[in-house]
Amino acid sequence: MVELNVRVIPRAKKTELSGERDGALVVRVAAPPVEGAANEAVIDFLAHALGVPKRAVRIVSGERSRTKRVAIAGVTEAQIRALTTLA
Repeated sequence: MVELNVRVIPRAKKTELSGERDGALVVRVAAPPVEGAANEAVIDFLAHALGVPKRAVRIVSGERSRTKRVAIAGVTEAQIRALTTLA
């Protein structure tokens, strides 16, 4: 299991990875930060990008913050680094 910091930018034009900022992966999501929609969009995006089921991705802390700590099961740190180089 890998844990990483994610900086979420809600209400973007499209959901995409936008690089890294201050040691956190920046994810832009089209969903608004209302009723957990942005959190769900982050989980969906990371699961799809890393090829793991949605149940393998969970928000450990920061559910109501733009900066979140996310735990992902079934991936390695190398896979996360490869994902960040694609942004």
